[in-house]
Amino acid sequence: MGKLTKNQKAAIAKFDNTKSYSLLDAAKILKEITFTKFDASVDIDVRLGVDPRKSDQMVRGVVALPHGVGKEVRVLVLCPPDKEEEAKAAGADFVGMDEYITKIEGGWTDIDVIITTPTAMAKVGRLGKVLGPRGLMPNPKSGTVTMEIGKAVTEVKAGKIDFKVDKTGIIHTSIGKISFTPEKIMENAVELINVINKLKPSSAKGTYVKSISLSTTMSPGVSIDKNTVA
Repeated sequence: MGKLTKNQKAAIAKFDNTKSYSLLDAAKILKEITFTKFDASVDIDVRLGVDPRKSDQMVRGVVALPHGVGKEVRVLVLCPPDKEEEAKAAGADFVGMDEYITKIEGGWTDIDVIITTPTAMAKVGRLGKVLGPRGLMPNPKSGTVTMEIGKAVTEVKAGKIDFKVDKTGIIHTSIGKISFTPEKIMENAVELINVINKLKPSSAKGTYVKSISLSTTMSPGVSIDKNTVA
């Protein structure tokens, strides 16, 4: 983080990391304690009381953030020729099939989301080694394997993200930028938490949402008082 100025030290000193805050207050604090020269991402960590090793407790889903994530989402559509116009009209950055499959096999992954059709999955499936570890593999559950290519591109561009719980039971995802107003950060967080609550597995025992915190790329985490969210 480098050396902090007096004002920056004072801002961090005002923040009590033993306390829990409402989402709105946490967003305001984050804006005060983030000193990056770039527009840092705001990340949320939601710790769940599930065992992700059990398939019936795998929490994954899709949320349309009301204010988007604050960055240009680069979309590649791998589709047959008859779907290319639809993909381009909806704003896809890259559209095609074999040439992009070859590029990806060569290690090219300069994209954020890949959308494809069910028929193309036979070819796309071969790219699992490259795409899987980067979280780029299209999936029917997240709406990225579909015949409605245009609709899928539009939704992703507008701020639709997919998320899933990791092996430690945490959902970690970006919900905006530090340049957003505290209200926008809060509204994006609330939307995500509401969707996570709806996805509670019936087999999960005990407390479902154990803890929530907000942070940016370079800031400490700010703990959220769960009672202000539910």
